[in-house]
Amino acid sequence: MSGSTEGDLTKTGMALKHDREWDYELDRILEAIEERDASKVGLQFPEGLKRRGPKVADDLREVAPDDVTFMLSGQPCYGACDLDTYLMRRTDVFVHFGHTPMKESDSIVYVPLFSNVDPFPIMEDALTEELTPPEEDSDVGLVTTAQHMNRFEEMTDWLEERGYEVHTRRGDDRLTKEGQVLGCNYASADIDAEQVLYVGGGKFHPVGLAMEHPDKRVVIADPVNNVVKVAEHDQFLKQRYAAVHKAMDAEKWGVIFCTKIGQGRWEKAQEIVENNDNAYLITMDEVTPDRLRNFDMDAFVNTGCPRITTDDGPRFHKPMLTPGEYEAAIGEKPLDSIEFDTFHDTW
Repeated sequence: MSGSTEGDLTKTGMALKHDREWDYELDRILEAIEERDASKVGLQFPEGLKRRGPKVADDLREVAPDDVTFMLSGQPCYGACDLDTYLMRRTDVFVHFGHTPMKESDSIVYVPLFSNVDPFPIMEDALTEELTPPEEDSDVGLVTTAQHMNRFEEMTDWLEERGYEVHTRRGDDRLTKEGQVLGCNYASADIDAEQVLYVGGGKFHPVGLAMEHPDKRVVIADPVNNVVKVAEHDQFLKQRYAAVHKAMDAEKWGVIFCTKIGQGRWEKAQEIVENNDNAYLITMDEVTPDRLRNFDMDAFVNTGCPRITTDDGPRFHKPMLTPGEYEAAIGEKPLDSIEFDTFHDTW
């Protein structure tokens, strides 16, 4: 495969919607294979990109030595915290696609898959439709996801050229880049501005950001779906209040400790069990409704990934709460004090 087509998925049948292209950094993967004289290479993709895996393996087979075996991880993957450790231990090179490192590791090649969608047309719409004009309030925070971090400095310059004073920061050790947010961490929005521009796809990140920072007005500029709106979390909060109310009469609690490498909060899970004689510790990797259905519990507390609770909560047969919501359900703190559950450690 020539260098001119590397990462150009229109040449491999992997073009995504909206004529997007991803750079799979095949040269860097090949370099790691050669440096380590690798014979086994593991490839892990997030759920939305697993269908691309076979084509990426095909492209790598064309340029790698014939004796190299490529293995695709079939384990669920929802973030850099969700590594296939079984495959990692059995391969010479392990490549994790779609996320930036949560913790640097010489044994993992991270390929973040930057998007080539142009963010500036939708940012222009956001400025026109929802952002407060700079002459009225020049302070604005800027955050985005890993897929758009390659344009972050350009986005900052673009806003400054239009009269804004842009506030950014790298949140904490769980975050790799300046201005980056995760589905479980919005510390990068802890800046001195009342309005925050979120550039990225989906609604989960900006809704979580709005709950984590209720004093800020979060404007969404989604360049993938071409949408501009203000993040509203009232409906989401009502759903969480309803789940807590359902759990207030619970007697038997299942406390879930997730064994995935970056999702375990052992101290929190242990604390709940030690302080409640009717709480039982349940360890598992993938937390699904089917796996919990046979446990005779009245409610569950999830100390793993917050998105299990917020995204999938309604699918569980019994109330599924965050640790903070659990405290409200058993009367340790008022209901109106519940906050969005976030992670701030690595592993």
